[in-house]
This record gives sequence, C-alpha cells and structure tokens, in this order.
Amino acid sequence: MTLHEMLVDEIKDLYHAEKQLTKALPKMAKAANHEDLREAFEMHLEETHEQITRLEEVFEALGEKVKAKPCPGMAGILEEGKDTMEEDAEGAVMDAALIAAAQRAEHYEIGAYGTCVEWARLLGLDEVASLLEATLEEEKAADQKLTALAESEINQAAVAEGQSEDEEEVEDTGRGRSSGRATTVRRQSSTTRPRAKAADRRRR
Repeated sequence: MTLHEMLVDEIKDLYHAEKQLTKALPKMAKAANHEDLREAFEMHLEETHEQITRLEEVFEALGEKVKAKPCPGMAGILEEGKDTMEEDAEGAVMDAALIAAAQRAEHYEIGAYGTCVEWARLLGLDEVASLLEATLEEEKAADQKLTALAESEINQAAVAEGQSEDEEEVEDTGRGRSSGRATTVRRQSSTTRPRAKAADRRRR
C-alpha cells in the first residue's frame, strides 16, 4: 500500500467518524446541564456538518468516490460516552463526565487530521492539506473550549457537589448513631430496674 492509498483510507475512516458524531452530539447536548456546555456541543454539531462537506471536497480533490470506512476507534469512544450518559450522575458531575467523553473524541480527531495534513503535504496535495487543516484547527478550538469550560467552572462545581453529598451522608450516619445510643440507654434503664427492686427486697 502506498502513502497516497493510506491517506485515502484514513479520509474514509474520518468521514465515518464525523458521521457518527452527528448522531452523538445532539444526545450529549441534551444531557448537558450547563448552558455554555450545551451550546458548545450544539455549535460543534454545526461545525461537524461543515467538516463532512469539507471531507467530500477532499474526496473530489483526490479523484475518489465519497465513501465511508467503518471507524471502530470513534465507535468505541462514543460507546463509552453513551455509557457515561447512563451513569447515576447529575449536575456538574455529569457535565464533567461529558467533557471528558467529548475530549476523547476530539483528541482522536486531532491525531487523525494532523496525520492526514502531514501526509497530504508530503504528497504535494496542497488543496487537500488546506481543507484538512481547516478542520484540524476547528477540532483544536473545540477541545480548547471544552478545557476552558472544565477549568473555569464545571470541574470545581463537580467537586463541590461531591463534598455536599459526603456531608449529607455524614449527617445521616450521625443521626443513626445518635438514635442507636438513645435506644441502648433505654434498654439499659429497663434492665436495671428489676435488679434495683430485688435489692430492696433483700434489705427488707
């Protein structure tokens, strides 16, 4: 297999990856709680549709038919993301998990597009390289936006939510222990009364 053939094969893989994302991103947007995160997913969905069109232009520039090749890498990442959305998590904790899932997809694409850009340049395919690089920059920007959302607010909010739950558990445990001690005292009181009466009888 030549490098040109490898490039075409990778483009087909990316085409399928982007198609999968158009189905996953609306679900991630729906699961998001933070408004900015939801908007980020919705905005990237629009970009993904444009990226698919751009890949179709790449196929044309390469003289190839538009064709997708099954992308198990992205399929696995998105399956993990689906599992994440089914977890028993809410609020900022869910948002933090969604960001992690989305960034795994972004990093996969950044690696793939970066490789394709380099191969296209080596092969002297300047138009192809330019089209792919435009998408690469969008993927990097999307990844940076997710990082900013996580670091500026969402991760800290997720930590705070976890601490609140821990405090509630401690309070519930404390109540249980208190009621247990009270029950023990009452039981002890009830068992000491007969002994006290027996002692009075002996004195008489």
